[in-house]
Amino acid sequence: MLLIELDRQIGDGDHGANMDKGFTAAVAKLEAGAETVQDVLKVVAQTLMSTVGGAAGPLYGTAFLRASKALGDDTEVDAAGVAALIGGALEGIVARGKATTGEKTMVDAWTPALAAAQAVAEAGGSATEALYAASKAALEGAEATIPMQATKGRASYLGERSIGHQDPGATSTAYLLAAAADASGIA
Repeated sequence: MLLIELDRQIGDGDHGANMDKGFTAAVAKLEAGAETVQDVLKVVAQTLMSTVGGAAGPLYGTAFLRASKALGDDTEVDAAGVAALIGGALEGIVARGKATTGEKTMVDAWTPALAAAQAVAEAGGSATEALYAASKAALEGAEATIPMQATKGRASYLGERSIGHQDPGATSTAYLLAAAADASGIA
């Protein structure tokens, strides 16, 4: 699994396994039912916080929780709603992790994802188009972490040795958004 390999290079190698464990648990909990998009996001948030180890659990849990709040009472998610969800997630990650762009973290993927989703919303595109644009921008953001030196998280302990490696959290962000885009295209 790519996430495990990326995390072995600059972390402790458990990011992919932790993400798999957390989302497998979230899917199991969601099979019991969730009535609204907000309910789904809250269940995922709580499950990730309780099952995913390291920094990823609290960061992604906070992201999903803030995304649910950003959506408000909306029952339908359009492109503007996608941008709001991504914006809420990014806000939560920044608040929890105290990171900004250029520090070789998942923020480097969420930030361009938000800009891409906002651009689609402003152009009158669909939610699916916003998610696909966001996932593409997130992947580009993840790839842009390769030449960066990590200044936050476990990878920061490596100093200059973190240069030349793609950030696993930024990569999992791109995967999450791509999975959301693929799922939205089914409906």
